[in-house]
Amino acid sequence: MSAQLKTAVSSQDHVQGSSNATIKLVEYGDYQCSYCGEAYPIIKAVQQTLGNDLELVFRNFPLPEVHPDAENAAKAAEAAALQNKFWEMHDMLYENQQQLDEEHLVSFAKKIGLDVNQFKSDMQKSAVSDKIENDFESGVRSGVNGTPSFFINGKKYDGDWQDEDGFTQYLKSQLQ
Repeated sequence: MSAQLKTAVSSQDHVQGSSNATIKLVEYGDYQCSYCGEAYPIIKAVQQTLGNDLELVFRNFPLPEVHPDAENAAKAAEAAALQNKFWEMHDMLYENQQQLDEEHLVSFAKKIGLDVNQFKSDMQKSAVSDKIENDFESGVRSGVNGTPSFFINGKKYDGDWQDEDGFTQYLKSQLQ
């Protein structure tokens, strides 16, 4: 039996798409994970294809023991969220996965129009670390043990997300 999403989607989550969407896709991701980087354009394409039928939720699941910059990248995304630019930073991080050191994170903040001093200050806030930890713990409780991990309408997806057509077809099959 597939694992279930243990923490319901809430106002604490980063969400793109319609809250009335038939399909709720929750991704647990790590900004430095090469597989998450591979999944990024696939998810973008799926969003294009499914439009208002898809609600995408992103939750942080940094794995610092394998990806030393993942935690800071997650902090950058959460700090950007405090200036209502989470998705802009999320995209910037995945599009520049090889450059997640602190210097680049600050330059990304500038590029997407953040108040850089505020951004640097926010990255240090316990609220930012707590959000990442809460995401991570919700993933652990839901059976996430690697990234990316996807939940479709509350059930863990164990199929092949790397086959964009197959993944899109599977998601479309959830519309019935």
